[in-house]
Amino acid sequence: MPSLAITGSTGHLGGIVARAVADLGEEQTLVVRDASRAPQLAGAQVREASYRDGVASRGALDGAQTLFMVSASESVDRVDEHRSFIHAAAAAGVSHIVYTSFFGAHPEAVFTLARDHFATEQHIRDSGMEFTFLRNNFYMDFFALLAGEDGVIRGPAGSGRVSAVSRADLADAALAVLRDPTAHRGAVYELTGREALSLDDVAGVITEKTGREVTFHDETLPEAYESRAVYGAPDWQVDAWVSTYTAMAAGEQERITGDIRALTGHDPETLGEFLDSA
Repeated sequence: MPSLAITGSTGHLGGIVARAVADLGEEQTLVVRDASRAPQLAGAQVREASYRDGVASRGALDGAQTLFMVSASESVDRVDEHRSFIHAAAAAGVSHIVYTSFFGAHPEAVFTLARDHFATEQHIRDSGMEFTFLRNNFYMDFFALLAGEDGVIRGPAGSGRVSAVSRADLADAALAVLRDPTAHRGAVYELTGREALSLDDVAGVITEKTGREVTFHDETLPEAYESRAVYGAPDWQVDAWVSTYTAMAAGEQERITGDIRALTGHDPETLGEFLDSA
């Protein structure tokens, strides 16, 4: 059994990390819900388990020492899913969890899902296992796709700024931790880009780099809820969507740190550089 277990390999961030581990020639266990969707990587075992299934998770993690735990898909009971998986990891003998948390995780964060991440961090702290928290800011990859078909980015963000960061840079940081987990015991890294942009700025960069005219409309809160009501999503999900923007307006996502450079030895890319290479 490889000493490293990785979740989320069928997704974007976990998939990049798993492929990078394989490229280094390291063995790993990929814990996935559906084995047929797992990437085919040299030196990788595949085991099936969902975060909700404690028995299957314990079996899948048996023998692993370090666990790279990518947060579960958004759901109303995501914290309960995480708690179940954390308990299974401890029971399986995992000694160190590297968890993908969120920048500004706090029980009173404006961004509602940041509160879930803080609760998960506390469950990991209480588990007795060693930990490293990677508090990732909003994905730059997502910001490049914010505009609707009419070329307008809509949200109640005001002039708030966000230090968005690319998945590629976050994966580099995660890989640096996984290559020597003991050197990062107890560390909390706040991973950001190297610039803080308003959504007006984002629209301008996208326009310049792609040639598509993109603008930003600063919605009121009633407008934000009304424009998203058409999707028929539950209240908690709509609150999460809207608070993505209100957290920016509140200044929660603006701070820039040097943690990407400290971990990887290189600066994170700007939005312009990301769009140039996309």
